[in-house]
Amino acid sequence: MQDDDAFDVSLAGQLLIAMPQMADERFAHSVIYLCAHSAEGAMGIVLNQRAPSLTFPDLLRQLDIIAEEGDIRLPGPANRMQVHRGGPVETGRGFVLHSGDFVIANSTMPIQDGICLTATLDILRAIAEGRGPNQAMLALGYAGWGAGQLETEIQENGWITGPADAAIIFDAPLDSRWDRAFAKIGIDPGRLSSEAGHA
Repeated sequence: MQDDDAFDVSLAGQLLIAMPQMADERFAHSVIYLCAHSAEGAMGIVLNQRAPSLTFPDLLRQLDIIAEEGDIRLPGPANRMQVHRGGPVETGRGFVLHSGDFVIANSTMPIQDGICLTATLDILRAIAEGRGPNQAMLALGYAGWGAGQLETEIQENGWITGPADAAIIFDAPLDSRWDRAFAKIGIDPGRLSSEAGHA
């Protein structure tokens, strides 16, 4: 296993921000929260893409967490929960990024700065019943990279990394997350766009 000094520190818990010239349409203008990063590869959740035409109550019905019939009265936070597109890998599997005030033994993975990842039905059931985490973001699928792949994409200026911010992950409107992630590291993406077109 070779040791590349530029990437010998894990980027888990960081934001991965797509550069304006990102060639892969699936990730254009995306912001990804990196959940895991090691010599074996990386895994993250896209923060700013909504899953088309799927609501949280629809998902709860599909998973038999709530009954098909009757009006659904979800508690406040669950009622506002949206379903996001977390990435192109395992798109039928749900992942919940959430605050560290809720933990399921042997299922919740603490990442950094009080942000955790849980990928079991139990957390969806807890959210639907009003006993889940204070802050949560539900995504279907994830973004994944093999060994050395993410490092290569960063070196080729496809991505820039920056510190994570719970407000960007949980509170910011989806269409502002990319700009806010750049602002957090002091970069105006408009200036990057204009410079990217010049050889």
